[in-house]
Amino acid sequence: MSSPSTKYRPDVDGLRAIAVMLVLNFHAFPDAMPGGFIGVDVFFVISGFLITGIIARELELGRFSLVEFYNRRIRRIFPALIVVLGATLVLGWLWMLPSAFAQLGSDTFASAAFLANIALLLQAGYFDVEAAKKPLLHLWSLGIEEQFYLFWPLLLMLAARLRMSIVAMAAVLGVGSFLLNVALIGSNPVATFYLPVTRAFELLAGAVLACGWINVSHSSVGSNRRAFLGVALIAVAAIVLDGQRAFPGWWALLPVAGTALLLSAPAAWVNRVVLASPPLVWIGLISYPLYLWHWPLLVFGAAVKFGPLTLPEREVILLALLAWATYRFVETPFRFGLPSRRKMVSLGSGMAMIAFAGVAVIWGRGFEFRLPPEIRAMASVTTDSFKWRFHECLLDLSRETTFADTCVERDRRPLILMWGDSTAGALLPGLRQAQKERSFGIAQLTSSSCIPALNADIAGTPNCRAMNDKVFAMVRQIRPDIVLLHGTWEKHLDNVAETVAALKTQTNARVVVLGGVPLWKRGLPSEVLGHFMLHRALIPQRSPIGKAPSAYDALMRARLEPLGAEFISASDILCNAEGCLTRIGDAAGDLTASDQVHLTENGSVFLVESIIDRLLGGEAPASKPK
Repeated sequence: MSSPSTKYRPDVDGLRAIAVMLVLNFHAFPDAMPGGFIGVDVFFVISGFLITGIIARELELGRFSLVEFYNRRIRRIFPALIVVLGATLVLGWLWMLPSAFAQLGSDTFASAAFLANIALLLQAGYFDVEAAKKPLLHLWSLGIEEQFYLFWPLLLMLAARLRMSIVAMAAVLGVGSFLLNVALIGSNPVATFYLPVTRAFELLAGAVLACGWINVSHSSVGSNRRAFLGVALIAVAAIVLDGQRAFPGWWALLPVAGTALLLSAPAAWVNRVVLASPPLVWIGLISYPLYLWHWPLLVFGAAVKFGPLTLPEREVILLALLAWATYRFVETPFRFGLPSRRKMVSLGSGMAMIAFAGVAVIWGRGFEFRLPPEIRAMASVTTDSFKWRFHECLLDLSRETTFADTCVERDRRPLILMWGDSTAGALLPGLRQAQKERSFGIAQLTSSSCIPALNADIAGTPNCRAMNDKVFAMVRQIRPDIVLLHGTWEKHLDNVAETVAALKTQTNARVVVLGGVPLWKRGLPSEVLGHFMLHRALIPQRSPIGKAPSAYDALMRARLEPLGAEFISASDILCNAEGCLTRIGDAAGDLTASDQVHLTENGSVFLVESIIDRLLGGEAPASKPK
């Protein structure tokens, strides 16, 4: 066997730059780069190619040392990782609630032990909303890589001793890993994503290339063809794939094959001119610390305002500078120079201390004493969807299409029929409270992420159109006195107008449209925590952070009132010139919203009490609170 040349290849660093930029853009701008997560797969193939080439070359020369191999891995991986894990713990101490900080402690321990992929497998999928809030989510890939390198050198040593073909062994293991991945991706996609046995084929693809290098043609024509095909496969994967597709599965062949083709063509124009260009090589050199830093900064940046800079400006300044500084002053001194057992021992001790710190955070339950009780309580407020009759009268259209019989109080009049999405469902506690002093019935026909807009196709909710048709038929059958339409009004105004017109012509009901409630971009409980961290005070009762939908209210009023609808602005009730209402009192339950857009029970009571007289009798709306 002849391994690849030991000569430095700048195009490999350029390919590293492409990989890390794919991941960074996916995390920072997921809509623009939906398949950017395949950058990790590019890294896997590069790693398998380089590390296997080194081991195989040393085995050929009879000078491979397992201890020195792990010494090199420790000096390569540990320095920057220790710094990032330590900094993440400090940021967690400053900006996280106790429960989230305790979870960060657990993730820190798992990352220090290179078990992050296993820990995340037991918690959530990579594309889940909750997983996306974890500052160390991205370290699952380090776990897979290091777990692979615990066993791969041993197998290579065994193959060399038994005079087995390393290419054949890597190919057989790689095919087996790929087939296992394909077999499991349908039944257990999260495990397939995170387990090393179902991702090993990506590293082994690079290993096969390294071990079979002598069989690769390096003619100019052949190299150019392979390189251009490799670029095309990676580009197609980045554009076509997204979090909704089962990955890795068969789709992983695109980035894996594309990367292997590029690595096999150092003489190609793409490699010599594009990948080996100084800007890409520089990014490639700092790609490891850049990868380590980017995700914690994005996660914590969502909770903290770093001044008037835009998000792209903050990313360029913070990410590039921190990555370069880590590469220059942390990674380089440990990685290069004469090998030293002292370096290995000190780095191992440092990682052990990080793991111990993670355990201490877990044991201390996130150190609750960092925050006053009232801040902890407010920042921990959850969305109590069970109070909205979820799965009964507020349907999850991915699995439910039938309302419970109890959703309609047929024997009570006047009957208010509530039609809308989950924000409409959140009005139920307020309507229930109003029933204690006023006589009326409630019919609740609501569906998550499905605004009341006939003939509208709602992105992400494919069953919404059919459900709205069903609700409209039920409205005509139930014959309510009042139809209350409410939702997250952002689009489909023409369809909402069509719905109002149909209700006015085909029923005798009054049609009342309630405008959207304020939007809290990071969630109101998070705003409470952020305000306390910055000002060491409880968030004021009104805050300009809440986005009032007043501009869209004006459009809706102008379009719907001529059709016979009565429009009530929730923004007029909850917001004024000082900002939108954050809380009604000083207790946790007095927050007006439990997340970005859903009202709490007290928020619902406050809003409904302000509009109930007009809703029932057409009276003037209540004046805005002072």
